[in-house]
Amino acid sequence: MYQRISLSKSPKSIQLIPVHSAVPGSTPALPAGSPKNPQLIEALHSGAFLAENGDTLMVGTAQMLVGLGSAADYSPNRLRAAAAKVGRALVRIGAPAVTLAASSAWGAAGSKTGSAFAEGLALGTWRMDSFDGSATKRTPRLKSLALWADDAAMRDELEHGLTIAEGINTARRIAATPPNIAHPAWIARESGKIATAGKMRVKVIDFARAKALGMGGLVAVGQGSAIKPCLVAISWTPKKTSTRARKEHLVLVGKTITYDTGGYSLKVNNGMKGMKYDKCGGAAVIGIMQTIAALRLPVRVTAVLAVAENMVSNDSYRPDDIITMHNGVSVEVTNTDAEGRLVLADALSWACDTLAPTRIVDLATLTGGVGVALGHFCAGYFCDDAQLRGELESAATRSGERLWQLPLWTEHREFMRSSHADILNSNPLRSAHPIQGAAFLSFFVREKLPWAHIDIAAVAASDSPNEITGTGPTGFGVRLCVDLVEAMC
Repeated sequence: MYQRISLSKSPKSIQLIPVHSAVPGSTPALPAGSPKNPQLIEALHSGAFLAENGDTLMVGTAQMLVGLGSAADYSPNRLRAAAAKVGRALVRIGAPAVTLAASSAWGAAGSKTGSAFAEGLALGTWRMDSFDGSATKRTPRLKSLALWADDAAMRDELEHGLTIAEGINTARRIAATPPNIAHPAWIARESGKIATAGKMRVKVIDFARAKALGMGGLVAVGQGSAIKPCLVAISWTPKKTSTRARKEHLVLVGKTITYDTGGYSLKVNNGMKGMKYDKCGGAAVIGIMQTIAALRLPVRVTAVLAVAENMVSNDSYRPDDIITMHNGVSVEVTNTDAEGRLVLADALSWACDTLAPTRIVDLATLTGGVGVALGHFCAGYFCDDAQLRGELESAATRSGERLWQLPLWTEHREFMRSSHADILNSNPLRSAHPIQGAAFLSFFVREKLPWAHIDIAAVAASDSPNEITGTGPTGFGVRLCVDLVEAMC
């Protein structure tokens, strides 16, 4: 894999030539304006290259045919998937540099095709190898790949895509870091490093301060761990905001459970495996902030991470406990494995009281039920505000990170009522499982404030190979929310 992909021109560059597949029985054809090279024509007629999405074929030493599938099926996400496969092919041959041939086959001008290609290239060639030990024998990582396009507009798009991919890969790295290293204090330190690099401000509310502020949910969930919980806020305040965004303050809240044993409602039957990914909401939010700062987007954005480790000890919270949250709402604990909503609730309440947001979006690996409802094909989301809902769905379409709206009705809120406290953290009946999480959180968001809850539990990591990111963490939410912010500019 490449240590770095950067925008630069190289005399050793391999030219990438896009080709769409043909109807069955026909031969793929070079797009208009392609180099008139007899070897290319011969390669297409040989039958060795069908131009299916992501197919590659080296022609000589300086040209590579890149299949994009049927032109009728084109989408930015298919281009990302093709680029990811191209990247893996380039790694196999040790290519030091590539140039995208000028061609409309990459996609329509102004459609950010260069950005999509660069994202796929960088995401497809990333691997978490930080913990490879002496028993691992792998091909040494290639130092760098130079990426170029002769068209200036395409170069700008490539640079944009590489910046977004860096943010996504930061989210993936944080998500994949194991819990013996990525504990709450580590998350706070990483947040500080990224904030400093991006010229952002960071604030950490430690365990004692969280107690003093009445963050009963964060305190209860994290008190059983030797490494206590914290709340981290990262603020991006541009020197100049766009006219449109002058009065906007977007707040992003990320569930950051660094490890989830389930607490006394212990996960069984190997249910703990992969629970390092319960911090993917917070990891995505960190990646979003890194990207927003790198792109210098003229919108004020603050990220809030609720960071805790849900462990079993003498100090752990229990089922039947009643805790009082930051906004004074009392919660009867029925299930200590429904912990994410408790830490998120305090973060949402604190953000509403302290940050004066104009809109708020949270990302969380909150419920297994969202995967039962929707599979791993999209995230489920909840939003009663028509404008924010429309903006999120438009961003989902553009970014390729799909959303599907689930209902949140008054009846769902009533379903969370407790006979011993204000509300339950989980109704033991278990019906409407993903909606329960959203219904619970709704008690902690200021009334009439535009708010969206995005449950990424089924899309944050993949056990089977994903076309773009392979197996492991996907960084879902970074592209979506960066696109949302760009549309606010």
